[in-house]
Amino acid sequence: MVTVSDPAPLYGNQSGQSAQKQSAEQNTRAVLSSDFETFLKMLTVQVQNQDPLNPVDSTEYATQLATFSSVEQQVQTNELLRNISATLGGNSLNEFGRWIGMEGLVRAPAMFDGVAPVTIRPDFSEDADRAVLVVRDAAGEEVQRFDIDVGEDAVVWGGHDSEGNALPVGVYRFDVESYIDKRFDGSTMARVYSRIDEVRNDNGTVLLRFADGSEATSEEIGGLRQARP
Repeated sequence: MVTVSDPAPLYGNQSGQSAQKQSAEQNTRAVLSSDFETFLKMLTVQVQNQDPLNPVDSTEYATQLATFSSVEQQVQTNELLRNISATLGGNSLNEFGRWIGMEGLVRAPAMFDGVAPVTIRPDFSEDADRAVLVVRDAAGEEVQRFDIDVGEDAVVWGGHDSEGNALPVGVYRFDVESYIDKRFDGSTMARVYSRIDEVRNDNGTVLLRFADGSEATSEEIGGLRQARP
């Protein structure tokens, strides 16, 4: 998943979040109390205006009370689950916040700063006997391609063309083309190590933002390493 968004802070105002949480809980209790009072008033009016010759069965009142109580408990349960989810989300940020500044292995483009090489983890199709690494710039234009050994665990791309000239600073994508008996057998975006600049909670999902502006969920990270100086 590659999206570009404006940076957002890792941690918000804790006191503000606490105040908002307390306010939400107070509002929920107030709504429940108001609904229960309204229900009792309606039940009282129903009793007062019932036909004395054909009164409502007492079991019907009990059923109505039980139904309202069940709904009230369900609302409270839902509110409790939301609070638990918010708490777990905060804990996830605290945990994944330690990844900021590290390099995560992700299937996405990578930022080339003009100096530090990019480590690429290629994937090959089954039974491939030849593989080609294709380098594309941010616009998707092919800037370089060269053979790599099938089964190679890691390829270090130095950011130079065939004549040894440094390529421009920018975002580059790396695709691995697999061939079987000279027949093209598919292309796969290679995984790269990219610096993690931001961690945030997006509706319960932990998102990581990388130096090139791309984003991925925490589940998409295949490895971590200390950032190279």
